[in-house]
Amino acid sequence: MKIKNIITMFIILLAIETGVLVYLISDTNIKEADIIKINDLAETVSENFYHLSGMDHKTDLEYTILDAGGEILYTSGSGLTGTLNEAMIRHDTVINIIREEKAVGTIIVSNRFSEQLNGYKGRLFAVVFIVIAGTFLIFIIFMLYLYMKIFRPFRQLQAFAVHITDGNLDIPIPMKKENIFGAFTESFDLMREEMKRARENERLAEQSKKELVASISHDIKTPVASIKAIAELMSVKIKAPEDIRQLETINSKADQINSLVTNMFNATLEELSELKVNTSEQSSGILTKFIKNIDYKQSAEIFHIPECVILADPLRLEQIIDNIITNSYKYADTSIYISGRVNDNMLEVEFCDYGPGVEEEEIPLLFNKYYRAGNAKGKSGTGLGLFISKYLIQKMYGNIVCHNTERGFLVMICLQLV
Repeated sequence: MKIKNIITMFIILLAIETGVLVYLISDTNIKEADIIKINDLAETVSENFYHLSGMDHKTDLEYTILDAGGEILYTSGSGLTGTLNEAMIRHDTVINIIREEKAVGTIIVSNRFSEQLNGYKGRLFAVVFIVIAGTFLIFIIFMLYLYMKIFRPFRQLQAFAVHITDGNLDIPIPMKKENIFGAFTESFDLMREEMKRARENERLAEQSKKELVASISHDIKTPVASIKAIAELMSVKIKAPEDIRQLETINSKADQINSLVTNMFNATLEELSELKVNTSEQSSGILTKFIKNIDYKQSAEIFHIPECVILADPLRLEQIIDNIITNSYKYADTSIYISGRVNDNMLEVEFCDYGPGVEEEEIPLLFNKYYRAGNAKGKSGTGLGLFISKYLIQKMYGNIVCHNTERGFLVMICLQLV
């Protein structure tokens, strides 16, 4: 509702109120006594005082005739004044009847003054009521206008500011064309959209950074573990003191790198869900290639992996196999028996060592974040390898399980066939 509409409404209300007041006031005149009619009546009564029954009473006046003693001789209607005292109270007209220079009676002409006064009071009350009610109505409309056009928009801006303070940038501020603060409202909403866009850009940049850190730190950890294992294996075979010292240096630096990478990886652990997995059609032959590249002890025996096409991310699949083989050498320190088979629409590849395995009650916990089984005491690690491996393989629509066998501890990965 625009301001000119409000002004127009006010003018219409004032005009209506003024018209009603003028009508009420103009119709409140008290009727004055008609002297001519009263004199004619007095003359007629005087002439026919002793023969009132035969007098012509054609007049619109209301009157009562009293004798000299105050007794009623004639009345033109019921409820009229009957005594002089009452006539004085009602402001009626009193005329003496004179015959032969002697007052023989009295005519009391009713002016209905009390009724007119009561009507006047009623109209006056109506005028006062209309003035008060009209003023109150105008006040209410004006206050409603202030609320709708000023106070409520300010409250909306206040609520909008609270949302912005709380970081909720998805709720737009209501905008209406007739709002007198429309320009301010639009500016605030543009500010919200810019802040939301800036926050989203910041989130994407932060996500990209954390994803990169998490990916690189995890990718570095497994090769460093392999370097460390090879250095330890070479230190057993080499006897020259200088070579042993250099291998110890390599091993020490590998530990240092592993510690730094572990700290960096833990800092981004909560963002592991942001690691991208890009699946594509791959030949199962890449499994044999990965195993041979990762088997730094040359103790893995590949029995048979069927030729088929699987859905996998080569980079993430290599990480998973690297983690499985590294864990097997770290905790079992035996050779590894690897075999595969096709079961329904999955390629199942088993990695089985010849170690003592894991306590049965611990097996369901191995894929939990930070969990390390009892056989991990005294060995470095973070308890994240199987947790990450399960996350990655599930992203490739596969699965990973583990259990004890008569031969040793077995880890099986299931990959989706195309």
